[in-house]
Amino acid sequence: MLKEFRQFILRGNLVDLAVAVVVGTAFTALVNSMVKTIFTPMIGAIFGKHDFSDLLFTVNGSRVLYGEFINALITFLLVATVMFFFVVKPVNKLLEVLRPEPAIDEETHECPECLSKIPLRAKRCSFCTTVVAAS
Repeated sequence: MLKEFRQFILRGNLVDLAVAVVVGTAFTALVNSMVKTIFTPMIGAIFGKHDFSDLLFTVNGSRVLYGEFINALITFLLVATVMFFFVVKPVNKLLEVLRPEPAIDEETHECPECLSKIPLRAKRCSFCTTVVAAS
């Protein structure tokens, strides 16, 4: 049983997933900090108020805290904006620069695994490294 547990723990997929979760958690803290300390105060400077949590109305004695929803919506939009402009766009640009493209006059076919275009004479896909039969 101990041997099986060791094999389970040391399996490559599990270690990769654990690293991804840890890095993702740290990255989430970084993005949330950037939104909270930089972008939210900028919104407060522009609109005069950056915390809407005290906005509410009452219906039959129940308090509806719509200000909390506004705070959550603004935080979501800011995080999505930061992720897009500071992560997605730069990574896409980097991949565009680093991605090997076949010569224009060279005929290509699709990789059976990742469906990327690879030269007909290729023996291995340059994107997913799948072995392919040269045509």
